[in-house]
Amino acid sequence: MKNILVLCTGNSCRSQIAHGYLQHFAGDKAKVYSAGVETHGVNPKAIATMKSDGIDITQHTSNNVLEYKEVAFDYVITVCDHAQERCPYFPGGAERFHYNFPDPAKATGTEEEINAAFVAVRDSIKTYCAEFVDKHL
Repeated sequence: MKNILVLCTGNSCRSQIAHGYLQHFAGDKAKVYSAGVETHGVNPKAIATMKSDGIDITQHTSNNVLEYKEVAFDYVITVCDHAQERCPYFPGGAERFHYNFPDPAKATGTEEEINAAFVAVRDSIKTYCAEFVDKHL
């Protein structure tokens, strides 16, 4: 079983969404963790957006990357440029991947426009995660 860490700035939206999809697509082939270089709590809109696609992340917590310094990761995926720049060194030769997804928490406009931003980012992350699992697991 592979250990995968998804890392973002606050571990509230993008990393939580990726965590949910990676675990969904990987099944028992991987143990997925998500963390932030800071912790901001899991965004309720991320939870609702995932629920609307049949993925339950209500039990996820917002964790700091330093909580996992003893875990031997096979893959570390950063999902925002800020996290990539601040990502600590993980011993053991974890293979690193990066994709800078837009932050849906920064979306502005009407409630409908904000929800649409969350769905768009969710769908991009879903595609990325499905392709990652297909290629690496």
